[in-house]
Amino acid sequence: MLIYNVTTTVSWQIHDDWIKWMQEKHIPEVMSKGCFTEYRFARLLEIEETEGPTYTTQYYAADRERYELYITEYAPALRKDALDNWGDNFIGFRSLMQLVH
Repeated sequence: MLIYNVTTTVSWQIHDDWIKWMQEKHIPEVMSKGCFTEYRFARLLEIEETEGPTYTTQYYAADRERYELYITEYAPALRKDALDNWGDNFIGFRSLMQLVH
């Protein structure tokens, strides 16, 4: 199982609207592509929040092929949508992890 992790720091200016957008639009759109089996959306605690809070969204993929399908076919448009909606009011980075049992 692979975990596609997206960590995002959001400016206080857009925080509430961004949370709503993530829960009602972005995460459902990502999940609708069929590449991930589940997700977790969490706020990081015990970190500096002067610039805004930081969140992590973890999407679980059964195999590398499904992850690659998401990255090549769907991620570019979804990333553009985020930039179109929020501009430079957020910063994020992505990582790929493998679940260790």
